[in-house]
Amino acid sequence: MSGHQTQPKLSTLLLGAIGVVYGDIGTSPLYALKETFAGHHSLPVVEANILGVLSLMFWTIMMLVSLKYVAIIMRADNRGEGGSLALLALVSELTKEAPRLSWFVMILGVFAAALFYGDSMITPAISVLSAVEGLDVVAPSLRTYVLPITILILTVLFMVQKHGTGRVGVAFGPIMVLWFGVLALLGITSILQSPHVLAAINPLYAYHFLVDAPMIAFFALGSVVLAVTGGEALYTDMGHFGKFPIRLSWFGFVLPALVLNYFGQGAMLLDHPDNISSPFFLLAPGWAQIPMVLLATAATVIASQAVISGAFSVANQSVQMGFLPRMAVYQTSDQAQGQIYVPLTNWSLYVCVLFLVLAFQNSSNLAAAYGIAVTGTMMIDTLLIAFVLVLGWKWSKPLVVLTIGSFFIVDFAYFAANAIKIPQGGWFPLGIALISFTVLTTWKRGRKLLAAEIARQTVPLPLVISGVDDMARVSGTAVFLTNARDGAPSAMLHNLKHNQVLHERNVLLTVLVEERPYVPDEERVLIKDLGKEFFRMNIRYGFMEVPDIPAALDLAAKKGLEFDMMSTSFFISRAMIVPSPHPGMAIWRERLFLILSKNAMNAGDFFKIPVNRVIEMGTRIEI
Repeated sequence: MSGHQTQPKLSTLLLGAIGVVYGDIGTSPLYALKETFAGHHSLPVVEANILGVLSLMFWTIMMLVSLKYVAIIMRADNRGEGGSLALLALVSELTKEAPRLSWFVMILGVFAAALFYGDSMITPAISVLSAVEGLDVVAPSLRTYVLPITILILTVLFMVQKHGTGRVGVAFGPIMVLWFGVLALLGITSILQSPHVLAAINPLYAYHFLVDAPMIAFFALGSVVLAVTGGEALYTDMGHFGKFPIRLSWFGFVLPALVLNYFGQGAMLLDHPDNISSPFFLLAPGWAQIPMVLLATAATVIASQAVISGAFSVANQSVQMGFLPRMAVYQTSDQAQGQIYVPLTNWSLYVCVLFLVLAFQNSSNLAAAYGIAVTGTMMIDTLLIAFVLVLGWKWSKPLVVLTIGSFFIVDFAYFAANAIKIPQGGWFPLGIALISFTVLTTWKRGRKLLAAEIARQTVPLPLVISGVDDMARVSGTAVFLTNARDGAPSAMLHNLKHNQVLHERNVLLTVLVEERPYVPDEERVLIKDLGKEFFRMNIRYGFMEVPDIPAALDLAAKKGLEFDMMSTSFFISRAMIVPSPHPGMAIWRERLFLILSKNAMNAGDFFKIPVNRVIEMGTRIEI
């Protein structure tokens, strides 16, 4: 498959976007307002605070989601794709002439991806737990069942990932349409009882809330930001649905539903401050609370599914861009390229999500751990988009300073407010991010050192070709997988040295991953005839694609080089890495790289080469 398929109808894209993109931000009303008033830094439930917090939430959503992500960052697509690594690839292209700047950009982008891993663990835990906690409102006697039911739902969710989400995904759209419709209806019903709550749209209420008691307001920011968690998904999932459907569904349906629900909760609290214990579920009439718990649980499962799928995508991109070792990646749909399953990512997420649920016990405790990853990612996205504005779009520097400076001040304020919650739980996503960042950068650095050492040992290919005239040849084709774009692969040299024989036709094959999401089939294969039946072949993939060498070789036939898999042998060099007396990085990082190397997936399996056609040859290399 190549690139994108024929675009579905707008109605289908809108339904799909509502079902996938807005799960995280769409379930924030379950806990955002409640945590602001009844969390670790509780606020008095009085009119000035209620209107101030609502005003702050409204303008935060408008500024950080509607303006920053929807209006500006979504324009910075990488050939249609979005997300931290897609943005990193885009900015890397713009800064490649400045090595130090390029290195700084890479560090930012990788840390944003690392923060996402922490976020993808907390989202399923807090979302599902907050929905199931609705049982406590319906019948307090069921409180003891909240944790077991949450664990059961999450276990089933992670177990079904290997079957793909295509069939289940068909139901996502209608369920989320119902969810947002109910959010809006409950909000409108409550607002009609206390319409003066709409005064909170005036930004002066947010201003006075921040200025009159700055320390109290600062602590409140740590919970107010929960209203925009998942806002970055509008950019991340852009490649699946397109800009227009996401923008239309946001401004036309999702944003109004969210705002109406938050204001509805606020209207109820103006009249009934005691309902702060569960303002979301108490917004519904008594007879509707059990159905609301069921609907909320379904919505949070969908939100969790979206972030798990996002983690699979980031893991695959990390492998393709050289930040993680090869690992098993399975395509779960013949129609949609984005639907993949990564077992290692799935089960590591599951273990961490279970740990979070059992360690933190309730959604209020988890809320303390939530904001730090989200605000960190948003802050990095703001810095990265600044490079696009200056280097790519050529905006005037005063305009960039004004725009990006405003966003960064808001992002940093929320990040700082969440930083004080590190002892209460913020340490977890930061710890996961630091571990992920260390692994990603160590693998990238190790591969760079390895490539440099292999290049140093490489024998010039013309020298090899010139000396094979009198060598015996056997029938068939030998394909030598190599990362080096010049020189003879070590597997070829070993074959010549030990077997003293050449195949009838020899192909030096290099897999290249480009800084674009997809490569069309007509551009996939590039072949160069080197003479004497030697060929150099480059197979190119985008960072969103899963490599498949046999499928790519079928495309080579159209360019005059046919392959019969039964008479083709694939030679792969397996690097036997040993520590150097003069290591190129810290000893502990070198040991980590060795561990990662030993656990990397076999190249033949990763590239989907039939196992009975693979010949592996070991090469001892010091780094």
